[in-house]
Amino acid sequence: MSRRLTAALGLALAAVTILPHAASAQANKPAAAKPAPGKPAAQPNTPAAATPTFSASHLALAREVMLSSGIARSFDSVLPAFADQIRKQAVTRPELAKDLDEVLTSLQPEMELQKQRMIDIAARTYAAKFPEPELKEIATFFRSPAGRHYVEAQPQLLDEMVGEMQDWTQEVSEYVMVRVRAEMGKRGHQLQ
Repeated sequence: MSRRLTAALGLALAAVTILPHAASAQANKPAAAKPAPGKPAAQPNTPAAATPTFSASHLALAREVMLSSGIARSFDSVLPAFADQIRKQAVTRPELAKDLDEVLTSLQPEMELQKQRMIDIAARTYAAKFPEPELKEIATFFRSPAGRHYVEAQPQLLDEMVGEMQDWTQEVSEYVMVRVRAEMGKRGHQLQ
């Protein structure tokens, strides 16, 4: 399996891990109180809607856990994928190839800053989800030989899981269709 697919799966796993919690937090957020007549509603930039603040040590641990968990590897392939997409869009203008490559190369430092920005966002997400004492325990695990082995094995595990999942999806799809046809047949319906 390609690194791009592994990275995409890593992003998907990150999204599956992070997004339900964000949606749950949003759904469980108390409804905003309606302003009293004649009073303006709270604006998004007011302290009531401010982003939570974390101690420097809490953020540092969150960043360490996020980086040591291997999730940041997913970010590594996103920016090159953007560059590849831009190159593909310019394929009809081959005379641009040299200049386009030079421009994309010159933008690497800016793109690295963008990646670091995403790492900071992810660290804040971790800090919001895990209190500092738990992050210490998780960081200790990732520093251990078992934790390092776990992270090193992730790409291969994901590759194998994707292959197994494709086979499983095909088998279950066929099984469900056979069962649905049989049950619908018992009710006098023929499905193709």
